[in-house]
Amino acid sequence: TEYVIKNIQWIPANSFTVEKGLQQIEELISTWEVHESWLHWSQFLREEEAEHGKRYHYRACWSIPTRRKPIPRATASVYFVIEISKMKPATSPVEVSFTLESSRLIHRPEQCRFREKWLKDIIKNKITLMERL
Repeated sequence: TEYVIKNIQWIPANSFTVEKGLQQIEELISTWEVHESWLHWSQFLREEEAEHGKRYHYRACWSIPTRRKPIPRATASVYFVIEISKMKPATSPVEVSFTLESSRLIHRPEQCRFREKWLKDIIKNKITLMERL
């Protein structure tokens, strides 16, 4: 069977606020298939003026706390950019992309299925590095 990529209805640029951006990122994250043991928190990082618009940067920090280890040894971050174009009509939806910590690959929610394995790999690599040091 063919997998259908889950995405959300992004707000138009003229309705955007930093808070609404954070709410929409949370809504997108809720469509991702991650085990319930994963917890995350999200935050707004900064606003950036670009040549053709504005970019709003956010971060979602992920971990799997347990009873034995409520403070995880490592976390994995996903960085989001919401872009508002000066070139497109104000009623056009915002453009959203995300990257994973330690990766330059830019993902688009409408073109990409999020993989829990990506988070696991980041955490595994960090723990391996800490053990070597």
